[in-house]
Amino acid sequence: MHPMSALTPELKSAIQTAYSAWLQARGFKARRGQREMIARIAQTCAAEQPPRTLAIEAGTGTGKTAAYCLAAIPVAKALEKSVVIASATVALQEQIVLRDLPDLKRSAGLDFSFALAKGRGRYLCPKRLDQALKPEAQEGLTLFDAAAAADQSAVHQRMQGAFAQGAWNGERDSWNEELEPSLWAGVTTDHRGCANKKCSFYAGCPFFKARAKVREADVIVTNQDLLLVDYALGGGAVLPPPEASIVIVDEAHHLPDKTQDHFAARVRLRGALTWADQVNAGLGTLTQRLGRPGELERLAKGLAAECEAFKVGMEGLHGTLATLPFVEKDPSTEVCRFGFGRIEEPAARAAAAAAAPLAKICAVLSATQEFLRRALDGDLSLEDTLAAEDWLPAVGQLEARAQAAQALLEDYANAASEAEAGAHRARWVQRTEQDMEAVSAPIEPGPLLHEWLWSRSYAGVTTSATLAALGRFDRFFERSGLQEAQGVRISSPFDYPNIAVLSVPNMRSNPKDFAAHTAEVGELLPALLSKEQSALVLCTSWRQLRGLASALVDTEAGAAIQVQGERSKQAMLLAHHERVDAGQPSYLLGLASFAEGVDLPGDYCRHVVVVKLPFSVPDDPVDAAIAELAEAQGRNPFMEISVPDAAMKLVQACGRLIRNEKDWGRITLLDKRVLTHRYGQALLDSLPPFRRELGV
Repeated sequence: MHPMSALTPELKSAIQTAYSAWLQARGFKARRGQREMIARIAQTCAAEQPPRTLAIEAGTGTGKTAAYCLAAIPVAKALEKSVVIASATVALQEQIVLRDLPDLKRSAGLDFSFALAKGRGRYLCPKRLDQALKPEAQEGLTLFDAAAAADQSAVHQRMQGAFAQGAWNGERDSWNEELEPSLWAGVTTDHRGCANKKCSFYAGCPFFKARAKVREADVIVTNQDLLLVDYALGGGAVLPPPEASIVIVDEAHHLPDKTQDHFAARVRLRGALTWADQVNAGLGTLTQRLGRPGELERLAKGLAAECEAFKVGMEGLHGTLATLPFVEKDPSTEVCRFGFGRIEEPAARAAAAAAAPLAKICAVLSATQEFLRRALDGDLSLEDTLAAEDWLPAVGQLEARAQAAQALLEDYANAASEAEAGAHRARWVQRTEQDMEAVSAPIEPGPLLHEWLWSRSYAGVTTSATLAALGRFDRFFERSGLQEAQGVRISSPFDYPNIAVLSVPNMRSNPKDFAAHTAEVGELLPALLSKEQSALVLCTSWRQLRGLASALVDTEAGAAIQVQGERSKQAMLLAHHERVDAGQPSYLLGLASFAEGVDLPGDYCRHVVVVKLPFSVPDDPVDAAIAELAEAQGRNPFMEISVPDAAMKLVQACGRLIRNEKDWGRITLLDKRVLTHRYGQALLDSLPPFRRELGV
């Protein structure tokens, strides 16, 4: 046992002194909830024996960030551990790094260093950007088909100029334009495609500059995606090893969904056919470019036959899946979900037939990748060593796609045996005019999180304004793998009855009738928005958002509305602030990503309009699979899953209104089911004690 593993009197005193100094420097008064949060976290992280896990639901205004930093940093320093803070949104990461940690370091008298850590995929690869802007260097290298498009070339030119002038730091999150995934994929890379110190752009690489800071830091701020990626790889790739870390997951209600997405497998069938042609042609061009080295020629030998066999297998799988009973999800997408994740024998056989040659293709790409790395290390004599550097990212990208496709095909091929073993996954196929995509995702993220995160971390804290659903932690604990954690609820210090009103109008339409409900909401919104200078209108689907945007375009409020998707979120918020500061009306129309992690204090948001109760979309394949499994277990999926999940989302949405003690405003819920259905009272009771105007 570490001699400082207990919360000693000296450590308690250090925490109390830091808290008092911070309060005095900021002119704050101690908050009961914040004191309790500090104490609980310190006790958990410094406990002599595991499990050192804690879940804290702390209402808005508690001061969560200061509380967990003031508790965890002194404990970590005493135990010689690192603090890893993982949030779900970029906004909170930047707030912690740019505002909260500098303030604590300055005001609390704590001595620590900190850094922001993001995955490689959030950083520009200068090498790939350079390649994208030199089409003459891409002759025969069809792997970069997206980057050659004229419209993308203009964006790449702007990127290069801004990066070279120091106006852009190379992080995707700070680029002030919406970026198509395919465009960004052409100018970033992963570990497979990175030459590290052998790259001619290494000195100016944004990722390696950031990672150097991370390795020296006492406190690392990151996102939940990178936390999952790093720990699934064993830990220590970018972040400190989990065993040496006190892990704090903020916005923790997102963690189960992010885990499902991270451990999902998917492949686009038509895209895979194009990809197979690129593999075959690309490796032939690479072999020729490097002077036909014998080792590469041996690897390439027989590749054409394997690629053809793979294409035949994928066409067979496509033909089999095309006969499934698809149902319309939206005007452009059809979906077929496999009940209980069971893949019928014809589809399983077709997946296995495609997986066999793909396994050989993966082996060739992996060996090619290793060959290029040895070339960069100077272990090989080649006619054109620089070409090895040029090709490494491309081959790495192909290898990543191959491995992802292999994971999906093997999952489908082995679905029957996995089901018998009790592995619960949601499996479905979605079809558009362009392609058909097969997907498999875990529906029980809890065991994965327990294995990769909680069982390995020295200590773990999860926190959010909403963790408990309808007053209980059961749903969160089940989905997040925190079976042995303590659960603590800390109320907000805000005087909600006197500063905020919750209004539920007596509407005619049932929200289940999309057309009637959208039409009625479109009629009500102009008058509702005119009541305040600023408002946030939250929808539950793109279809609903677009319908309301069309309904409002010719109204007086329409000129003051910004609609999600028309520009970047960052640009929307900046323009919103500018309009409000100028005394002009400004309204934001958005989806779930605006329902949390967006801080609009004071005049920036005086009215939150929740268009519809945030129940999960009934045709979502994962939610349907979760409900199916729960029903098979004799549970009531609607009352045990759908209602608690909706309650959490509703609390998050309403939490956008009151951000500090001086705030005030109004929330309008345009869904009469909260008044007419038996679960409505439970949803209302899950909200803060706003003054209510119901059915008026």
